Amino acid sequence: MFDTDEASKGLGIELVEAADGRAVATMKVTESMVNGHDIAHGGYLFLLADSAFALACNTHGPVTVAAGAEISFVAAGRLGDHLTATATERTRYGRNGIYDVTVHRETPEGPEVVAEFRGRSRVIEKSRETR
Repeated sequence: MFDTDEASKGLGIELVEAADGRAVATMKVTESMVNGHDIAHGGYLFLLADSAFALACNTHGPVTVAAGAEISFVAAGRLGDHLTATATERTRYGRNGIYDVTVHRETPEGPEVVAEFRGRSRVIEKSRETR
C-alpha cells in the first residue's frame, strides 16, 4: 500500500515497519510544515499518525480505510523534529477495527510524546485484487 501512497511519500514520511496490525512511520518537520506560531501545524501531525494507522490496519490483506479518527496534541512539534508514529491494533471485530497511534520525538531524556491518535477502521474490499 505504501508504494502507491504519494501523499505520505510526498511529505517525506518513511515506512520503518508494518506487520500484524502494527506499523511504524517517521517524518521530519520541515519549514513548510511550521505554522504562524513557529510550531508544527497539527494537520501534519495528524497526517503522520493517520498514515501509520492506515499502514497498520492494511497489514491483514483486505482493503481497509478510516471510518473515523481523533487526535490529542500533547506537545508542540518543532522545526527539525524527527517524529515517529507507532500504530498498534487494539481490536478487530467484523469489518471494523480500533487502532492507537503514539507520535513521539527523541530527546536526550528519552522519547517525548507529541500526540495520541485513535483511529477506527472499516474493511471495504476483501483484497486489493478486487479493485
